Amino acid sequence: MTGKAITALVLALTVAAVVGIGAAAPGIDKLYVLDCGQNIGKDQSRWSPGINAGKSIEFSDNCYLIRHDKGIVLWDTGIPDAVAAMPDGMVVANGAITYRRTKTLAAQIEQIGLKPADVTYVAVSHTHGDHVGNIALFPSATVLIQATEYDWAMAGPAKPAFASTQIIKKLTGDHDVFGDGSIKIISTPGHTPGHQSLLVNLPKTGALLLTGDAVHFQDNWTHRRVPSMNFNRKQTLASLERIAALLEERKAQLWINHDKPQSDRLKYAPAFYE
Repeated sequence: MTGKAITALVLALTVAAVVGIGAAAPGIDKLYVLDCGQNIGKDQSRWSPGINAGKSIEFSDNCYLIRHDKGIVLWDTGIPDAVAAMPDGMVVANGAITYRRTKTLAAQIEQIGLKPADVTYVAVSHTHGDHVGNIALFPSATVLIQATEYDWAMAGPAKPAFASTQIIKKLTGDHDVFGDGSIKIISTPGHTPGHQSLLVNLPKTGALLLTGDAVHFQDNWTHRRVPSMNFNRKQTLASLERIAALLEERKAQLWINHDKPQSDRLKYAPAFYE
């Protein structure tokens, strides 16, 4: 190789190295918080036994859409979009809860320039109606759900309305969605048999742990209270301790899905977190 050729090769490698340094790392691009409705609880003590009996409580209900360079993940689908057209909301749980929606999930996804067909994975924390209310809007998406949750839900009277074309990927414990540690499903049973939470590692914001219904609001988290309707109290408490350990290990923020005061401080789509 001549001297000129060697010089040209060194220059090319140097340029490539500089370009590589400046290039964005693969992984998550953006996380959007979507307004997936509100739950009005008639009696807070249903969720915090012995505390605020007879006092109503308003819960936020969020969904989260994550853009990754290998696909798009939607975490939970919220209260059914049809509720947005119901002025008085939808009464469920034998009158204990009223669902309300002011914005549809479909409209919010469109607002950020996407279509339901663009969603690669729909991961659900669990199969209660305020978390899977719109799952059939994503017929081409693969559903990520714990096998124990799927079997339990499909054996019950209120089966989730999965689209016939959806692929159901049944998980058995933790699952790294894209294999790079950026979006990881964490098994947190107790509220339901196969409840799961989501650990998201954003390049600028840092680590977030999305609770689903592992805990419903801050005071329950602080005092480790277990709602009376939870499937298994012992599993719930173990899952809360696991979450606490992950928060410490990853220096993560805890985003409590139904905690309205916390949700009121978040940026909602079309704003986003990086």
